[in-house]
Amino acid sequence: MRINHWTNGFEVVHNGKQVLCHTYDNPMLFIGTGQEDIEMYRGNFKIEDYVTERMALRTFTLKEDEGSILIDFAGMIEMRLEISEEEMKLKFKCLDDALNRFWIRLSSDEEEHLYGLGEQMSHFSLRGKDYPIWTSEPGVGRNKNTYITWRSDVENKAGGDYYNSNYPEPTYVSSRHYFVHVHSTAYSKFNFKQKTFHEIEVWEVPEEISIVSADGYLPLLEKLTAEFGRQPELPDWVYNGLIIGAQGGTERSFSILEQALEKGIKVSGLWCQDWVGKKVTSFGKRLRWNWVWDEEMYPDLPKKMKEYKEKGIRFLGYINPYILEGTALYQEGFENGYFAKTFEDQEYLVDFGEFYCGVVDFTNPDAFNWFKDIIKKNLINFGLDGWMADFGEYLPTDLKLYNGKSAMIEHNHWPVLWAKCNYDAVVESGKLGEIVYFMRAGGNGTQKYCPLLWAGDQSVDFSIDDGLASVICGTLSSAMVGNGINHSDIGGYTSLFDNFRTKELFLRWAEMGAFTPVMRTHEGNRPETNFQFYNDEDTMVQLARLTTIYTSLKDYLKEAVKENHEKGTPVQRPLFLHYDEDNNLQKLQTQYLLGRDLLVAPVYLEGAETRDVYLPEDEWIHLWSGKEYAQGVYTIEVPMGQPAVFYRKNSFYKGLFEKIGTL
Repeated sequence: MRINHWTNGFEVVHNGKQVLCHTYDNPMLFIGTGQEDIEMYRGNFKIEDYVTERMALRTFTLKEDEGSILIDFAGMIEMRLEISEEEMKLKFKCLDDALNRFWIRLSSDEEEHLYGLGEQMSHFSLRGKDYPIWTSEPGVGRNKNTYITWRSDVENKAGGDYYNSNYPEPTYVSSRHYFVHVHSTAYSKFNFKQKTFHEIEVWEVPEEISIVSADGYLPLLEKLTAEFGRQPELPDWVYNGLIIGAQGGTERSFSILEQALEKGIKVSGLWCQDWVGKKVTSFGKRLRWNWVWDEEMYPDLPKKMKEYKEKGIRFLGYINPYILEGTALYQEGFENGYFAKTFEDQEYLVDFGEFYCGVVDFTNPDAFNWFKDIIKKNLINFGLDGWMADFGEYLPTDLKLYNGKSAMIEHNHWPVLWAKCNYDAVVESGKLGEIVYFMRAGGNGTQKYCPLLWAGDQSVDFSIDDGLASVICGTLSSAMVGNGINHSDIGGYTSLFDNFRTKELFLRWAEMGAFTPVMRTHEGNRPETNFQFYNDEDTMVQLARLTTIYTSLKDYLKEAVKENHEKGTPVQRPLFLHYDEDNNLQKLQTQYLLGRDLLVAPVYLEGAETRDVYLPEDEWIHLWSGKEYAQGVYTIEVPMGQPAVFYRKNSFYKGLFEKIGTL
């Protein structure tokens, strides 16, 4: 990277292409003031902004200062520019405390593609749209043209849109082989609609913006993950089979497990989210958010856990960072001042859908340690080998926090604090590498604290924005910002308005799950009205085969997970990471590479008997037929249980893949 300076402007160039440019007529910086209006309803946010002033900073003075370049923009913003061969840091100092809106433009051209911004579920290639960075519920349906989204909006303000995400992050990766990261947790928006520039809006003057480059995608991701931290490796036991999601108490849950084992389904764990008890609402079965074992609902659970652990099957539970009003834990937290408060110093309760909870104030070190000890005592010491660490997106903006910071600033930081609370509890218990917890919410720095991402609450259907296909897109986008281990609820979760899971959907999702790092089922929010694998003989037979395929990949998956931990190369990865010169891959979002040698194209459309697949330049072998293919587009037959999967002919694992192809 280098800077060129002339009388009325300057530019920063990387590999012969402009990254930043400022002139009087085309300024790169704008500042101003604004007043936001935030309305939250059960984790769904309506955000409006009234910009009272926006000014272009046209004039500047530039001077060398202690090895960096100091640029004063109109006496209102100072930008210190630190440039090395492969990195540029833009450090800002606001000279007017009244300013709370900031815009910066980065140069672009029409050929540039962009990826990342956390976990984006609708669009992998981000060009042509704008993306707010604000963690929230992802929305139901997530497409304003659908009936489900419309009705969810009307009845619950919960329909969402293409940009809603549990895990947004102000980091994107360019096809020019650099990444941009905004060092801020404030609300921001990335506008990629223009042909010649990208505009980033931040609701504060950010501390810093980093632009880091490399000579390819793989070394770039290595740098990116070195900055944010890398995910730890998964426990060995995870690869031994399916994690079965069941609920309803000891007898029902363990009988489902036994039923699966009898049918030859390989099982690594039993996940009972309602181990803490249940609440029934109009949405469906919910949990009693009091983070202790419910002895009445799960009698003899410690005995059962020990019995099945000796058989190699682990027990997993559930927790989130909110506590139900009226419980003993809530009373303890309230008496010790561990919850966030109103500005009148009263208790602040959040509506989670027909029940109310206190918000554990993680900015209070005593509250953080208290909840960390709850995880240690009530989960780890109790004997759980894993759990869903749910939520993290619900921090309201009208409460008071212990550290004195605005909740507008802490909102996007909250999932990271929640992840760190879980991570610290596991590390301090000496269980890192033995226990796995999985999260849906995230932000800057979640990566090193979250061993396993999960895609959140998809609809139980084939919809592109919120069904099976959205999982693939979310996995690829999150992989580009350092979350290389991801998975999803097999069959989806959200069932509303006569939208019910079918056998076809479950099996298509399960066959995709066999070619991911982790296989886990979920009964969904309305178990009784959705298809469940254990109620169908044929499905259990097919699922047994798929778990055999998954467990056969153990050594291959472990190697890929290790590579993710050591270098930041994601387990499920975009094809262009290894075929960078192929322009046909830039927008491909329904195929992925599993490790280096397997190309997976899941069946994501209802009723599909064939699947169009693009193969990059290499020698490819169709997993099921053994037929060899070269580069090109092919229409592949995809009978149930045989998604379009190919392996590289010269793979070290060729013998393993040949064996799997006969299963």
